[in-house]
Amino acid sequence: MDALAVILDSPRHLALQRLALSPAAETDAVVAVSWSGISTGTERLLWSGRMPPFPGMGYPLVPGYESVGTVIQADAAGTVREGQAVFVPGARCFGPVRGLFGGAASHLIAPAARLVPVDAALGDQACLLALAATAYRALGGLRPGATPLIVGHGVLGRLLARLTQAAGAQPTVWETDPARTTGDHGYAVLAPQDDSRRDYLTITDVSGNGAGLDDLIARLAPGGEIVLAGFYEASLSFAFPPAFMREARIRISAEFRPEDLAAVTMLIDGGRLSLDGLITHRAPAAEAEDAYRTAFADPACLKMILDWRDAA
Repeated sequence: MDALAVILDSPRHLALQRLALSPAAETDAVVAVSWSGISTGTERLLWSGRMPPFPGMGYPLVPGYESVGTVIQADAAGTVREGQAVFVPGARCFGPVRGLFGGAASHLIAPAARLVPVDAALGDQACLLALAATAYRALGGLRPGATPLIVGHGVLGRLLARLTQAAGAQPTVWETDPARTTGDHGYAVLAPQDDSRRDYLTITDVSGNGAGLDDLIARLAPGGEIVLAGFYEASLSFAFPPAFMREARIRISAEFRPEDLAAVTMLIDGGRLSLDGLITHRAPAAEAEDAYRTAFADPACLKMILDWRDAA
């Protein structure tokens, strides 16, 4: 079996190619992909060649970890069933071509246990599950009534803000791009210089910009916590005395886990987390090269979705 897939042969060299798929094991399922999302964090770093050393890193590779499709061959144990809509958090089924994270293809073979059943009515919005789960993991043990700060108002920041509200807390969000501050979101979206608060107990950075760590520490209350939930290409550093004076804590929120996916799926199914208004751009998979460039270069693009349904 083969698949049409997005291939990064080297930095800034992206194309669609047909690849042979590794044979499915008894524990695997085969999925016909309907849509996949483009990450403006990790995939941008892979595309630009700025990705720090990372397990599985190397070219050529198939990117993507935000895929949604239909099971066309179930595993032997029946963990999933044929015809079921599922979210696929990446795959490693392309033989010598690396899958980092291996989801941007017309067909995928992946362990059935890793697939997440989704409501087919969500359509391409189900591609946002990975970011929602990432935001959920960053949320940690936020208490009702809290007033945390979120840095960055892209898709991840918006999902984190919505999850914060679902937890009974009310966030403030910093954003430096004026185009991303407009609209009624149900919470304040400010430029950093317009916020006078210096008593945040929790500040979660999803911007991926590690250069402003000192500024964030200066906004903490004593004993406050900074959560690093972006992906940072450069080494992080901060001045020790201000952090010492505040007894600041720094937590790194890592990759989402299956339990995070399960939690956000329940919130979505229960109507407590909306995915509306987050996908701004869509393109057929045949236009993948232009779609990736738009996703990475156009500030108006919050989330780009590739449509694989007509991929030959």
